[in-house]
Amino acid sequence: MIKNNVRLPLTAWIALPLAAALIAPAGCTRGGGAGATKAAGPQTVPVQVAVAVQQDVPRLVESVGAVQALRSVAVKSQVDGMIAEIHFREGDGVKAGDPLVSLDRRPFENSVRIARADLANARAEAAKAEADLERYKHLDQQDAISKEQFAQLTTKGETTRALVQAKEAAVANAELQLGYAQIRAPIAGRTGQLILHEGALVKANDANQSIVTINQLSPIAAAYAVPERALGEIRAAVLAGNAVVTVVDRASGIVRTDGKLTFVDNSVDPTSGTITLKATFENADHALWPGQFVQVQTQLGLDRGAIVVPTAAVQTGRSGPQIFVVKTDQTVDIRLVKVLRPAGDVSLIGEGLRAGETVVTDGQLQLVPGAKVESRSLTAVAPAGEKTAAAP
Repeated sequence: MIKNNVRLPLTAWIALPLAAALIAPAGCTRGGGAGATKAAGPQTVPVQVAVAVQQDVPRLVESVGAVQALRSVAVKSQVDGMIAEIHFREGDGVKAGDPLVSLDRRPFENSVRIARADLANARAEAAKAEADLERYKHLDQQDAISKEQFAQLTTKGETTRALVQAKEAAVANAELQLGYAQIRAPIAGRTGQLILHEGALVKANDANQSIVTINQLSPIAAAYAVPERALGEIRAAVLAGNAVVTVVDRASGIVRTDGKLTFVDNSVDPTSGTITLKATFENADHALWPGQFVQVQTQLGLDRGAIVVPTAAVQTGRSGPQIFVVKTDQTVDIRLVKVLRPAGDVSLIGEGLRAGETVVTDGQLQLVPGAKVESRSLTAVAPAGEKTAAAP
């Protein structure tokens, strides 16, 4: 019996109670006592929301366009000559008929004097031929001269009268050339860079060089292209007088809303599938400038009383477009909706939603029907008329 007993050291007998004391509390936490952890409740999902509103939404087609002068004229000389005087400065505004450039008038004045002298000589010869013909008429009636001689006198009278007409035309042409020595503005507008200066020789209708270019700034046009699918609605809007055009220059903040659609091209470009339009703006303050690129919005009509939500609220489900709607108890429900069309950052809803209902715009991936949410409102939905990318 004594051989089967194992004697432990004193330190071992002391360690055993300590270990038991450490193990016992750990085991107690697994039971259902007061220290047990409570089961976690349902999670609240943070989402962003917006309120569906009812408002009138314009039907817009947005394009990128370029501002064009309605009239642009490259001023050239109609006669050969030397520039004697410049009557404007680069960038000046001019009116139609204002003098721009004076050429050296002396060669043209001399041509007028020569033409007038030739005319006077022709008139004198015509007067003499007429007097001779009148005198020899009586002799012809008396058969005092030959018929051949009288015919020659008659012919001379007619040729001298024709010569007078030719010399009168020569005088008129010389005076016209003298008038061309004063180059005037053909249209009202703003002058550009002056190419030629005093002392420069100019050629008549020089194809390679002009003196200055004048652009009309008021009124002014914006040219742009739209998809051919919008052509039918555009033509209907033009006939009804509902086509309103707005241009926006985002760099300078210029906005013009008084555009009138004045031109629809007579064919669709087959390479791009677009058609060119032009709108005219009064531009009295010359804010729009030729060559400037602008955003163009063409309003073709108005959808009145449409239900509008942010486009981010519309999700694509198995059965079609759907929206998470937040109920009064802060839980969500799924609604199938009918989307009429997008209008920039918002979408028009035809069925499935009422004005004033709250919709989820962000956080939908974490939601299921009946989930509880914590709402964080976005800024109010801006009127769709202030949006920028609505296509019919």
